[in-house]
This record gives sequence, C-alpha cells and structure tokens, in this order.
Amino acid sequence: MRILVANPNTSADMTDRLVKVGGAAASPGTELRGVTAERGVPFISSRPEALLAGAELLTMIATHEYDADAVIVAAFGDPGVTAARDLFQLPVIGMSEAAIHTACMLGDRFAIVTFSPSFQRWYEDCVSMTGLGGRSAGIYTPDVPFSSVANVQDEMSGALIDTANDAIEKTKADVIILAGAPLAGLAPKVSDRIGRPVVDPISAAVCQAEGIVRLGGRALAGPKLPPKSSIDLPATLRSAIAGE
Repeated sequence: MRILVANPNTSADMTDRLVKVGGAAASPGTELRGVTAERGVPFISSRPEALLAGAELLTMIATHEYDADAVIVAAFGDPGVTAARDLFQLPVIGMSEAAIHTACMLGDRFAIVTFSPSFQRWYEDCVSMTGLGGRSAGIYTPDVPFSSVANVQDEMSGALIDTANDAIEKTKADVIILAGAPLAGLAPKVSDRIGRPVVDPISAAVCQAEGIVRLGGRALAGPKLPPKSSIDLPATLRSAIAGE
C-alpha cells in the first residue's frame, strides 16, 4: 500500500518528521511518501494561510495521485481536504479529522492541546466540520512563548503536559489530542505523564488511511464534477479540473 503524505506547508523538515512518525504506526508493506508544498508559508497557522494551502494541496495531489492508494493531508487543520475529496477518486484523510474520530473511539470527550493561540479559530472550524463539537472539551494552549517551530517539542513539552493535565482536571476530558504538525511524535513520549489517552494525529491518519484502503472505500463517493477549463493553473491541476 502506498500513502502520499502531502504537507501543504513549505517546510521539508516537517514533511520528513511526519513521514518518520507516521511510518512507525504503519503496517508492514505500507509505504509512506512525503511531498512538500512548493508555494505558500513554512507553517500554516491561520484561516487565510489555510485557504492558500488548500489550493496548493490540490496541485500536490493532482501531480502524485497516480502513484498513491490514499492521501494524508499533513497539516492538523486539514486545509483543502473536502475539496480534494470532490476532485479526486482516491481516499483523502485529514490529520485533525482522523485524530478527532480516533479520540471519540477512546472516550466520550476530547480536548485539543496545541502550542500557539493563533490556531484557536481555525481549529474550532476543524472540530465543527467533523460534527463532533458536542464532544469537544475545548482547545488549550500554554501561556508561554516559543522561539522556533522546529524545536517547539523540546521548548514546550513540559508546558504542554501541564496544559493537558489542567484541561483534564477542569473539563473531565477523556482524551487529549496533541495538535499541530510540529508536535508529531510527541504523544508517545509524554503519554505516561498525562492522565488520559493521548492521540498523535499523523499516526491516527495513517491507521485510518490503511483501513479505508483495505475496505476498498473512498473518503467521499459524491458525483463526479463537471469538467471545466481554467487559466494559469499548474498543468496537473488544470488537467484534473478539466476531467482529463
């Protein structure tokens, strides 16, 4: 099985981390291939940036879909995931959606813990899109700054653990989701210091992608879009929109 890990951020180091962490959760015989956005921002952290990243995601999938059985949108906010499902025939799995659904299988209520308050409104959109907002205990962020996205795990692991445990105490959340691509792989390192199950989003997305492929399904089986011409788009995306 071949899974495309499509990172709509422009950070190749982040792509490598996600592939490594996701690969540890993959079954034998599953191959993860990472691709990184060529346009956009190094790290998506807002609705406007997510909108730009969604368009880039469509180009990435159009370029690589013929060498994949499924796609993982490798950014926690799932930019472009629903549009990709409308346009392409293979399963497209969002990290936040996978994490939220996984958390709801582990307990009644989940809390999302992340490292920057700028994510708040965007992540609230992600929760709402799943239809599981009634099971959310909220989104929580440590009240401490960080100096580097690349090193945020090392800088903030203690603060993230404290925030997670505080959220559990205040809201009685059953499960914690550590959100944000730079936190990939942190969950197993800190789970013994958090009083509830901790979900790693890329690991959840890999496992769900494998399951959907094995079941022979698609993430969305909607009607095929009518072909259209387009102007000044990358050739692969232009062909996808034209239905070629």
